[in-house]
Amino acid sequence: MAKIIASSVRKGNVLDVDGKLYVVLTAQNFHPGKGTPVTQVDMRRISDGVKVSERYRTTEQVERAHVEDREHTFLYEDSDGFHFMNPESYDQLTMSPDDVGDSKAYLQEGMAVILKTHEGVAIALDLPRHVTLEITETEPVVKGQTASSSYKPAMLSNGVRTLVPPHIQAGTRVVIATEDGSYVERAKD
Repeated sequence: MAKIIASSVRKGNVLDVDGKLYVVLTAQNFHPGKGTPVTQVDMRRISDGVKVSERYRTTEQVERAHVEDREHTFLYEDSDGFHFMNPESYDQLTMSPDDVGDSKAYLQEGMAVILKTHEGVAIALDLPRHVTLEITETEPVVKGQTASSSYKPAMLSNGVRTLVPPHIQAGTRVVIATEDGSYVERAKD
């Protein structure tokens, strides 16, 4: 275990609070004009999925759990959960749907992801920054709608809704940011 100051806590870090492991969902530093700066940390307890919100003074020390980040390949999903394989040792790890969370919409067979493991148990995953998906349905173009900031709703092949520029049609492959599900660009393939 390593102690770090609260202001250096980032999304995805794993903290040890009172002997329990928590994965950080969001971490924000607040610097009021008067008073002590604080760090607001929203976390999810790994053992049971309970979400907790904590406030620390920015200079306070917190325990960061030793977590290994290792590349794995997503294999498939079944009733047991999501299965990943280490491409070097061919060992397989399974994550529960609760641990995978919203990331499941972007998982594709054969996708390389970074799994965070603690004592051999997968506790969190990092997706690639961008994925390529197909538009399954979208509204038709409205004539005269040329404003560059106008976007229209579209449904992706993974079932997620997003906003795309007016020139994008159904069947077009697009690049999507996995962090927030936003349109990045038209796929070049």
